[in-house]
Amino acid sequence: MNLITDRFSKVGSVPELSLLDLTTSIRQTVSYLQKRSSEHIHFEVDLPKKEIVVPFNPQLISWTLENLIKNGIDAMKGKGTLSVQLTERSKQIEILVSDTGSGMKKEIASKIFKPGFTTKSRGWGLGLSLAKRIVEDFHQGKISIIKTVIGKGTSFQVILNKAPLNAS
Repeated sequence: MNLITDRFSKVGSVPELSLLDLTTSIRQTVSYLQKRSSEHIHFEVDLPKKEIVVPFNPQLISWTLENLIKNGIDAMKGKGTLSVQLTERSKQIEILVSDTGSGMKKEIASKIFKPGFTTKSRGWGLGLSLAKRIVEDFHQGKISIIKTVIGKGTSFQVILNKAPLNAS
């Protein structure tokens, strides 16, 4: 409950970004979800062996990844492959979260980040709109669907900057 409270208290304010190891943060988030997922979900995790230190808020980025992973698991109806990949580029970090779920039609993909939009029978449709706000507004990054194929799955891309935009 403390973690959830901490996360929500940060959503309404401008969060503090700290130079931390993103690799460890992603590994911890994936490990946490892996332990709580069906044994029929196969996790493929491709992270660098070294530390990747970038400015980010660990609670908010963890929540964003958790949301993407849980959505992927839901799309696979508890059975399939969920992959998380971290790639370091010269000025940015790319995180890919992909699932082998149901995929989505273009009309749905175009609305997926809008507040209140959901394809689920339960929920408020806030997860991906909050994820977008966390990545784009708070971290000056980008989040998008880079591929979705009906019956084959969806891949989300999160781009984070390696240095604060106001740094020289």
